[in-house]
Amino acid sequence: MSLRSIFSKLTVLLLGILAAALSPAMAQTTAPDPTPTASDPENMLVLDLSTGGRVTIQMFPAIAPAHVERIKTLTRQGFYNGVIFHRVIDGFMAQTGDPKGTGQGGSELPDLKAEFNNTPHLRGTVSMARTNEPDTANSQFFICFQPRFSLDRKYTAFGRVTSGMQFVDAIERGEPPVNPSTVIQASIAADNVAPPAFAAAAAALASEAPITVDQLSGR
Repeated sequence: MSLRSIFSKLTVLLLGILAAALSPAMAQTTAPDPTPTASDPENMLVLDLSTGGRVTIQMFPAIAPAHVERIKTLTRQGFYNGVIFHRVIDGFMAQTGDPKGTGQGGSELPDLKAEFNNTPHLRGTVSMARTNEPDTANSQFFICFQPRFSLDRKYTAFGRVTSGMQFVDAIERGEPPVNPSTVIQASIAADNVAPPAFAAAAAALASEAPITVDQLSGR
């Protein structure tokens, strides 16, 4: 074997070792943004819905700090109380946050600069609504019924439903719905705002034992 052949094989081997060493670092740059798993009451949005219960949403300030801060500010101002879900598409999402109920309104605060990130739009993902321009999110947001990966890195995902998704599923469909569901009350978990009476009653009913066939037949 000639020296040139040996040198060529050694070069290929060294390049292969170098590529293997660099691949973990390259993978880290494209990995999805991590989302916190532990409960964080200061960054947990609580929605009491007219569909009969309480929805908790863990927000992610590490990946969308300005959007999370906006939601917290508006929530503590009572902005979302009584606001309807004005655009609800079956198999896609439920959108709220417009006090006009038309999809054309917002808060008096300035629009936000986009904070697009790698968090995927899965079932229960909460993301900010906007116009066709990227830096136009203001107060409206939507909750995904089903995964919609085409929205990834095009809309600012800022949270995920951690409980009460069944009450999201029960939101009235329509654009707009004939009888729209509403956010009765929105709060931040750290503020310990009590749920409305109807939500407490719904929780009590949900905890009751199911009716059996024997009970129905009088046995």
